[in-house]
Amino acid sequence: MRILLTGAEGFTGQVFAKRAVAAGHAVIALQSDLTHREALHQEVLALAPDAVVHLAAISFVGHANEAAFYAVNVVGTTHLLDALVQLPARPARVLLASSANVYGNTAQSPITESQPPAPINHYGMSKLAMEFMARTYNEQLNLVVARPFNYTGPGQDAHFLIPKLAAHFASRAPSIELGNLDVEREFNDVQMVCDAYLLLLAHGEPGETYNICSGRPYALRRIIETFARMTSHDLRIEINPAFIRANEVRRLCGDPQKLQALFSEQGVALHEPSLEETLKHVLLAKQD
Repeated sequence: MRILLTGAEGFTGQVFAKRAVAAGHAVIALQSDLTHREALHQEVLALAPDAVVHLAAISFVGHANEAAFYAVNVVGTTHLLDALVQLPARPARVLLASSANVYGNTAQSPITESQPPAPINHYGMSKLAMEFMARTYNEQLNLVVARPFNYTGPGQDAHFLIPKLAAHFASRAPSIELGNLDVEREFNDVQMVCDAYLLLLAHGEPGETYNICSGRPYALRRIIETFARMTSHDLRIEINPAFIRANEVRRLCGDPQKLQALFSEQGVALHEPSLEETLKHVLLAKQD
């Protein structure tokens, strides 16, 4: 397929492009700014893609400009979908990357796709607004929504937890400032997430939403202990109250059964690297 990819220069976009090309697809990176409606429409019309993977977003929860979440994640996505419905031949499938942050804090664990969303920050709220907005296009486009849980890998921005920890351990820094240590997250591999996106392009059911997850959460303390074991270095942890969010999601763990059932029906499988493999790859990238 000729896949139009938004966010191609981002962390996930770069990995997705490599995985897609390796699978035999042609990847076309969107050049237009999502907020520039006319330029975006002209570019999409000229490209006429077979499929679309929409990754472009403001994705750092602590991003300073709250309005940007909505300008890019909601309005920008609307501009993209408007452009796609105007194509003479519409794409066979459009995958929208949402986020597990739409679930917010919930007593249910693992979280299924049927869990009512209850976002507690602007990032999660903007992604949920994007999902609801996209539903208005279900009669015109073959849309699949993916809700990835936390993932990481080499090349992720240093603002995020795992690369920040890896950099400190790789440089054998004496200490690090962190926020809440009593959180649990999945720390999946970006390659697994990108492979899931590719499989959903081929097999996802129109109008459906899928968790991209492993169902295996880890406490932050476990991550720190694993890095310490890998590097034989003890890092002093200093709690900085400024890094503790008032609306912190305490535990994010997804239920992968819906995704696994789909892939099982289609006779395909998703490789999931272990936590140790993923952390090792991030650490080695910081040591190079």
